[in-house]
Amino acid sequence: MDAEPRHDPSGGPVRVAVWSGPRNLSTAMMRAWENREDCLVVDEPLYASYLARTGLDHPGREEVLMAQPTDPAAAVRRLLRPLPVGVRVQYAKQMAHHLAPDLAPDVELTWTTAFRNVLLIRDPAEVVASYVRSRESCEPADIGVLQQVRLLDAWAEPPPVIDAGDFLRDPERYLRWLCEWLEVPFSRHMLSWPAGPRDSDGVWAPYWYDAVWRSTGFEPWRPRQVSLSEHDAAVAEACRPAYDRLSALRLRL
Repeated sequence: MDAEPRHDPSGGPVRVAVWSGPRNLSTAMMRAWENREDCLVVDEPLYASYLARTGLDHPGREEVLMAQPTDPAAAVRRLLRPLPVGVRVQYAKQMAHHLAPDLAPDVELTWTTAFRNVLLIRDPAEVVASYVRSRESCEPADIGVLQQVRLLDAWAEPPPVIDAGDFLRDPERYLRWLCEWLEVPFSRHMLSWPAGPRDSDGVWAPYWYDAVWRSTGFEPWRPRQVSLSEHDAAVAEACRPAYDRLSALRLRL
């Protein structure tokens, strides 16, 4: 399978898929790209199919099921529609745990090679600590890192891997690198944005996006004091080997 990011020398659309888990800088990153004049963002296009398949009772479940296709193939077709006039970049915020775990990678994941893929990672202890502030429970499959390794194994070449901690130490440097890799001009508008909701936010935003709605830019990096229950610490440790494997490949600027 050819996972080499594709570039259209004619200046055609650039379709970016950034795969992360929850509580992983993903929505702030989406804000940065949405603040470009030439970019259309798509918020978690596989969420409804994930809820329909798993039966999980997430906040706003029925709203999500009504707002998006529950058939993942239909969601992918939406992603590949022509872009509006004046828009060259499509940025898809993808949750890796929304992928079905019971399908063979060569069946389900072939479509991902139509996109220029990036993996966005974060220390699992920090992810779990943040996740359980919004949800009562957390299991290894909930935070995406295991599925990110599955994506890595499905692609012929590793994509850029960005650690949220590294990124927050110098957002401009990492955004400039991504823009150069994608062969699109960097815009300083990516470094700050207006507070509040956006029309592009998923219908689940009122349940999850309170911090992003208050933000006007990337929060400066700071050391995190993480305190986890015995169960939650075990979840983080179960994900540690996968995170360590991805971290070894991360972009260092």
